[in-house]
Amino acid sequence: MNVEIISPESILYKGEAMLVKVPGTAGSFEILPNHSPIVSTLSEGEIKIKETNQSVKTFKITGGAIEFSSNNVSIAVHSLLK
Repeated sequence: MNVEIISPESILYKGEAMLVKVPGTAGSFEILPNHSPIVSTLSEGEIKIKETNQSVKTFKITGGAIEFSSNNVSIAVHSLLK
C-alpha cells in the first residue's frame, strides 16, 4: 500500500507499507492491503507503519484524519507530540 502522512508544515512520511495502525477516535484499528475504503478521524496516540522491508516506523500525533481507498492511505495530522 502507498502511505502518506502530512502535517500543516510538511510531508512527514511517504512510502510502501504492509500494515498501518492508527488511533481512531472510536478505538485504534489496523489497515491491511485491499481493506475496504474508510474515512475516520484520529485521536491523540501513535501511528505505527510496518514497511514492506519489515521495519517499523512510529509517529506520535495529537489527532487528525485518515482516508483509505484503492490501496492508498492518506493521513493528515494536526501535529506531532514532542
